[in-house]
Amino acid sequence: MAFVLADRLRSILTYAIFVTVTMPPCVALATPKTVESAKPHEGALDASVDTESEDTSVRLKAMEQEQYGIEEYLYLVLFNQRYGERVAAERLTIPTVDAGTEPAYVFSPKALKPGAASPGLVVAHGSYHGSLDPAIFSLIAAAADHGYTVIFPEYRGSRGYGQAQYDAIDFGGKEVDDVMAAADYLVTARTVPKDSLAIYGRSKGGMIALLAIERFPTRFAAAVDVVGIADMVAYMAYKPGFRGNDIARQPRFNGKTIAQDAGPYIDVSPLNHVEDIQTPLLVHATSGDKTAPVQLHSGRLIEVLKAHNKVFESKIYANAPGGHVFSEVDSPDARDSQARIFEFLAKYIHP
Repeated sequence: MAFVLADRLRSILTYAIFVTVTMPPCVALATPKTVESAKPHEGALDASVDTESEDTSVRLKAMEQEQYGIEEYLYLVLFNQRYGERVAAERLTIPTVDAGTEPAYVFSPKALKPGAASPGLVVAHGSYHGSLDPAIFSLIAAAADHGYTVIFPEYRGSRGYGQAQYDAIDFGGKEVDDVMAAADYLVTARTVPKDSLAIYGRSKGGMIALLAIERFPTRFAAAVDVVGIADMVAYMAYKPGFRGNDIARQPRFNGKTIAQDAGPYIDVSPLNHVEDIQTPLLVHATSGDKTAPVQLHSGRLIEVLKAHNKVFESKIYANAPGGHVFSEVDSPDARDSQARIFEFLAKYIHP
């Protein structure tokens, strides 16, 4: 296993160097500072992994984290190669609400004049330990093309930034705080008016977006939830045992399963706080989704939104290709979803 992982790391590094050296100058990374900031922070592994350990499992964990970091750098290179002529991409570190820091990416239209205001879009990624991934590039580039400055926070639990960040996962808790810190950054450090801010989330990111507009009802002008997790109680009921156990071990759940203490799981379920929503919301999902089945999540969310007379729009696609990841597929349904997203946002934000 160690040799396979080492070979994969060498392959990724070789390709990253090849792409960086051979890419046309017009799509190279914007500045030397951007290149430097794209590297994993020095000491990120040493903070919680003994990289000199003779224990094979420890060394594999260190190599795994290093691999994640290399992949994230490569993804930034690939984004610049494809969209660099029209979208400026930066990787940076921003403050969190609890006096910590988190990695983040900011994408902005190059046509934007210096000092000119632009609407902002916070993009909360999905996946249990997700991070910036080429599957989200199309949405980010489209947002920039529509005039938005986009921030992509790598909230705690994201992969690619060391073991400490990876292990800090906090389902429905401080992850939401990290995303809100990214929203704060756009308003305070960029030229984004506080009343021109939207949030988008897919899957776990959809859950985060829903919790954000429930806990902070006046912060966003519009929100988009794509195949989001709406009910953690239901989610835990059908997840594999190892995943459920991993979630239960997080501090928020005090090592207890739903059977032992359902309270924390109920509390982080967006479905139970819909009455707090004041933000216009767009919900997209598809039948055939096995990760967040419509009948347990988006479908029930839509019914509760109706019951509370909330301002929202929705579209449930019929067995869209890809199921839970339908929005990441190059298909008519995914393109329709993306078009509807920006039409919806334009009703409340005028880029």
